[in-house]
Amino acid sequence: MGLSGLDIALLSPEIAMVVFALVVIFSGLKWPNSSISVYTFLLATAVSICLSVFLWLRVESNGPEMFMNDSLIADHYAIFFKCLILTAIALIILVSKSSFTEFNQRAEFVGLAMLSSVGLMLLPSAADLITIFVAIELASLPIVVLAAFSTHEGKSGESGLKFLVLSAISSALLLYGFAFFYGASGTLQVLSLDSSNPTISEMLVSLDNDIPFGSIPILIATILSVSGLGFKLSIVPFQMWTPDVYEGAPTTVGAMLSVASKAAGFALLLRVLYTVLNHEMISDDWSLLLAILAAITMSIGNLVAIVQKDLKRLLAYSAIAQAGYVLVGVASFADFGGKQISYELGPESVLFYLTGYAAMNVAAFSVVILTVYRNQTSEIKSLEGLGASSPLLAGVLSVSLLALVGVPPTVGFMGKFFIFNAAVNANLSWLAIIGVINSAISAYYYLNIIKIMYLRSPSISGGNWRIALSSSLVLVITAGATLILGILPQPLLDLVGEASLSII
Repeated sequence: MGLSGLDIALLSPEIAMVVFALVVIFSGLKWPNSSISVYTFLLATAVSICLSVFLWLRVESNGPEMFMNDSLIADHYAIFFKCLILTAIALIILVSKSSFTEFNQRAEFVGLAMLSSVGLMLLPSAADLITIFVAIELASLPIVVLAAFSTHEGKSGESGLKFLVLSAISSALLLYGFAFFYGASGTLQVLSLDSSNPTISEMLVSLDNDIPFGSIPILIATILSVSGLGFKLSIVPFQMWTPDVYEGAPTTVGAMLSVASKAAGFALLLRVLYTVLNHEMISDDWSLLLAILAAITMSIGNLVAIVQKDLKRLLAYSAIAQAGYVLVGVASFADFGGKQISYELGPESVLFYLTGYAAMNVAAFSVVILTVYRNQTSEIKSLEGLGASSPLLAGVLSVSLLALVGVPPTVGFMGKFFIFNAAVNANLSWLAIIGVINSAISAYYYLNIIKIMYLRSPSISGGNWRIALSSSLVLVITAGATLILGILPQPLLDLVGEASLSII
């Protein structure tokens, strides 16, 4: 079946990115190491974001629309995440431009990153199980190649292989879970605006919901599906690949996995929980299970991060802990005692935190990308004296680390406040307390990095730092956003509130 005019219009951001990706890849055959590929990616991002803004306005006028034979949906929720993912990846690629000299095929690297971003963009829009699976694979397979892209670094090939094997396992679990959903409901449809095309949740209403966690088929399907997504999101006990891949892969790839991939994964998780296991079917048991996973994930992430000596491994465990914080908001979806407010605060807090997390984590990874490229090591001690040798890098990293702790007036503080507030309103006060304790634990290893930068004499970080204008721009934008969104959170709150209405 061919694409209709409506399909092309609603799929235009992804189509634009695919077209530009092909241009980058084919142009790389003649100019493999040209900076044109980076600027083409930035142009593609600008075009896709502009098209996404037009779609936002269209949805405001016409409401959500299904397209591609009801396999995709255009609503504010999906469009919000498209823009967030595109912005994050564009900033990461821009700050990495100077470090791309370590790759023999710069155009291939950028082209694969663009194709991966298309898969990430499709995930929040996916409306049936097949589309979800295809989008996940489209996002993951290019990352496998990118993780092994540093041919001169032995650990890069190892990280690519580990990511490939564990991605295959997670995909198998996910597909098996989807098979159970289909077997129990007889449909693949997750979302539908047409009453004649029933969704999984509508078909499951007839099943016995008195058993804890729903019926046995739903129990098996959800456990398998959440396990598959757990690998992608680095949720304990599926996080074992994260530190090795982050350490061995190019730092740019680690940044993409930490920010863009995590945002798309949680967008999908929220969508599935609020549709397949919709409001009427959600029990306190499901929320409790996710709350326990959240507590374990952030605790293990923070405790293991304390003993890390490598900066990229530390950020990997930090990403695991941050996934636990986001999972607190996801766990707050249950309607305990008819408290509708908890059902609404959960997704709003998750969207706000993911946006703030994107800003502060891109800022942190930007500094790491630049320092690792210059020092040719990712050991934490390589940052000694950075405050004296490069005040800009040290200042930006300090702001981002304080935000990750949750210190006011950064966006990290506001994000954690909204996340923990959602948990309290969902009668999960114990989880909010564990979250606060974990934030205090994380302060140890985050502040230790700041101490090393400012209170230790310069070592290999000494000498003059020459930071490219493009990299400086990214540093200023991300650090500025980290502070501004913490001081003036209301515009972002209004935006995420409107986006979250699409799934509530």
